[in-house]
Amino acid sequence: MSLQVEKLEKNMAKLTIEVSAEELERALETAYQKNKNKMSIPGFRKGKVPRNMIEKMYGPAVFYEDAANELIPNAYEKAVEECEEEIVSSPTIDVVQIEKGKPFIFTAEVALKPEVTLGKYKGVKVEKTEVEVTEEEINAQIEKERENSARTITVTDRPVKDGDITTLDFEGFVDGVPFEGGKGGDYPLTIGSGSFIPGFEEQLIGAEIGKETEVNVTFPEDYHSADLAGKAAVFKCTVKEIKEKELPELDDEFASEVSTFDTLAEYREDVKKTLTQQKADAAKSAKEEAVIEAVVEDAKMEIPDAMLETEQRQMVDEFAQRMQMQGLTMEQYMQFTGTNPQMLLEQAKPQALKRIQSRLVLEAVAKEENLAADDAEFEAEIKDMAEKYQMEPDKIKDMLGERGRKQVLEDLAIRKAVDFLVENAKEGKAAKAKKAEAAEE
Repeated sequence: MSLQVEKLEKNMAKLTIEVSAEELERALETAYQKNKNKMSIPGFRKGKVPRNMIEKMYGPAVFYEDAANELIPNAYEKAVEECEEEIVSSPTIDVVQIEKGKPFIFTAEVALKPEVTLGKYKGVKVEKTEVEVTEEEINAQIEKERENSARTITVTDRPVKDGDITTLDFEGFVDGVPFEGGKGGDYPLTIGSGSFIPGFEEQLIGAEIGKETEVNVTFPEDYHSADLAGKAAVFKCTVKEIKEKELPELDDEFASEVSTFDTLAEYREDVKKTLTQQKADAAKSAKEEAVIEAVVEDAKMEIPDAMLETEQRQMVDEFAQRMQMQGLTMEQYMQFTGTNPQMLLEQAKPQALKRIQSRLVLEAVAKEENLAADDAEFEAEIKDMAEKYQMEPDKIKDMLGERGRKQVLEDLAIRKAVDFLVENAKEGKAAKAKKAEAAEE
């Protein structure tokens, strides 16, 4: 295999990759062996037709596509390893030459890692965030736990009130005529949930079990059904069952049931501690993000479109994996949300650009400040990964390989760069806030 690299504009490059005629011949033979059972020629049994006969009948190019698909991945991977430039995108492949007895030649257009010119990155000013937990926040968290611990009881001696969980039958009419999709039976509806169109649920407050109640509403102008948008409707509703949540008493018994503490006072103190830690973590993350954003804003770099597109696709793939873990396919998600693959890519674009810029800037800071991870730090990271995935450290190393090891070391250097920027930042009024004040003056 031979490689030629031609640098193009905007941090792009064209790799011209040549594979020997002998390797092409082996790939063509593999393609023949793979497909021979699918082809039939009069006078020959299936799978017994000689390759030259197939090529004579169907043309010499009959196996070219499969041979190219066989050769390209391995040849491209070798080219990437041989290339001295750092490739940061998926390739756009174009076959230049494929012919029996001649070398196989194809090109791969790729994005190269952009150079970063750092601006100011030491002493960046960021807003100081006070970490304080109020009594209202503690109470709200405890109330949330009470809601989670509530039991549901059936009510028979009163009409519907706000917050009730009702079961009802209903039928909707527009101008006295029932409309499609306007009828439901044994429908579960929590009053105040906002599940139905505005004004519907509020009119069920005071309704009695078994008695028909009329609900008058107007469909929103932007309602998904054009036939109903903006029209007045009457729903005849019958509440069949009322249930309400019964919250536990706020006492020591409740505290012992929802926590490891014996008293409500101890539980409150633990809630305060947890909320304080959450706020501290959030403040730390916000400070890191603000510092990185400021450094990115003062840096110069040219991001190739192909690099951005690759990052967008990776983000969509990551999202698809998260959806799959929740038991939802991307096809189902797109159907529910009215989106398509191109819309998802566009939605990912701003965050993808931010991720690329942040990573490039942090890599540049790490290089400028000679921030690198040593063997001890690498081993500690492998140990953490092994505990997380419940695997042996040596197994983790084997799975990573040399490329994975390099990636772990780079990630550790990135973390050091983040810590360096935060340690050297100055807390106070951020630069953006000062600019806004100056503009007002």
